[in-house]
Formats: sequence, C-alpha cells, structure tokens
Amino acid sequence: MGEKHLIVSGLQLWQWRNAALKASIATDVPPREVDWLLLEVAGLDRLSLRLESFKDWPQIHLQLSLEELDRLWQRRLSDRLPVQYITGVTPWRNFKIAVSSAVLIPRPETECLIDLALAAANGVSGHWADLGTGSGAIALGLADVLPKATIHAVDYSLEALAIAQINAQNLGFADRIKFYQGSWWEPLAFLKGQFSGMVSNPPYIPTSTLPTLQPEVVNHEPHLALDGGGDGLDCIRHLIEISPSYLQPGGVWLIEMMAGQADAVGKFLQNQGSYHNIQIHADLAGIERFALAYKS
Repeated sequence: MGEKHLIVSGLQLWQWRNAALKASIATDVPPREVDWLLLEVAGLDRLSLRLESFKDWPQIHLQLSLEELDRLWQRRLSDRLPVQYITGVTPWRNFKIAVSSAVLIPRPETECLIDLALAAANGVSGHWADLGTGSGAIALGLADVLPKATIHAVDYSLEALAIAQINAQNLGFADRIKFYQGSWWEPLAFLKGQFSGMVSNPPYIPTSTLPTLQPEVVNHEPHLALDGGGDGLDCIRHLIEISPSYLQPGGVWLIEMMAGQADAVGKFLQNQGSYHNIQIHADLAGIERFALAYKS
C-alpha cells in the first residue's frame, strides 16, 4: 500500500467522521470513541475536532489508510473490538500505555491503587511487587510514585510481559522495573521476606459470570486475566495465603476486587492471621473495590 493512501483531505476525513458518529449512535458505541480514534491515528487535536476546523485542511496524514481505519471501525461496531486494541494504546494516569489483545485494558478505577499504595508506603521504598502485571500499568504507576523503590513485575503470559517491557522502555522506567515470567510470587522466591509491598489487580470474575460480561470484554480481553474461578476469589485467596512469607513485617498487601467481594476478602485476611490494620477502600464511584492490609 503506497504512501498516497495515507494522506486524505480534511473534507474526506470529516465525511468519514460524520458517518462513523452516526453508526456509533445506531449501534450503542460511545460516539466519543470516534474522536479518540482520530486523535490517535490522524494526530488531530481536541479543538480542531470540536470546531470541525480540520474540514478545511487540504491534507491530513493518517497512520493507516482510510480504508483500514474504516475496516477497524466496522470491527468496533460489529465484533465489539475495543477501540484501545484498534489504536494499540490507552491513557492511564499520566501515561500513554501500549496495549494488545494479550493484555487487559487498564481501567481508570485501577489508577486508585497507585494512590493507595503511595499513602500506605509511608515513605518506605525497597522492593515492591506487581503480581499479574499485564500491560505493566501498575508497575509503571508504582515506579512513578515510589522513585527509590525497585519494582518486580510478574506475569504468567510471555505476550503480556513483552507489552509491559515495551511500556517500561517507552516511559523511561526500564532500569527501575524487573520483569519475570511465572505464577504470582513464584519467580520472586529469591527475595522471600524482603518485600515492602505487593500490589495486584488479579482475575476476580466468577467463571459463570464471564459469558454475561460486555462482548468487548468477553470476546476480546484475555480470559486468563479475568477468570477468578467458581466464586471469583481463587487468585485472591492464594495471594492472601502466600504473601505473608514474602512481605517483611509492616509490608503492604493491596489488591483490586469486584463489587460485592469486600466482606469475604476482609474475612479471609482476618482469618489468615498474619495481617493487621485491614482496610476496604471505595473507588470514585463509591464501589468497595480495594483491600489493603499490613503484614503483622
């Protein structure tokens, strides 16, 4: 495909945008995604989109041809392919993070984990773990707010780790984050008992609930990152059980969970016997989404 197809007139793009906006409304896809796509692939800014001033520009350089853009947009509408996988990036905290269908798209509510970790760390850096790192979002967030800490990011999926490493490289954290392939704490046995903190956004959806999730999620995001077993709590139970032998006294244990799981998670932490100061925190929507505890 020659370079010439990647240059379109403002008018052509304006016509495409109008058609795409109509189609999004007709198929219940948020219309703002059209502009988000154009910000990424056409390098337009929000103002020229809002004023539609780009309509008069003689030429606009696209990162992919208009045909390709349209083909991907049709997939967004018919296959419910998430727009983040189309552009290959998503905004998260103050970063632009690369994503692919090998990783879960980091959610805005997960950003709160970083603020909770910073407050809980209370100035203690040392070794921190991000277990089930996926795109690397949490590891990047931790590296950003705990500049003296070493972050150890683990994932079972090699494809996910490849994306996380690209993100660490792109955002200038490659020397601060170490990556490991494996299951939860296993690759970090050599630092047993030495961690100042652990943060995780583990799979927490009950298996039977998976088919009821939005098609964007269930048909395109990795099930390994979603499926939490029969009651959704398999991975969380494991992390409650295993983490005390990895954390130093006073070490932070912090996870994200699903609405309705807080009571069970609080009880598990209590009954395990190695944690104190157990806290449940809500996200910005008021949903009890985070559990925080300290190793006794």
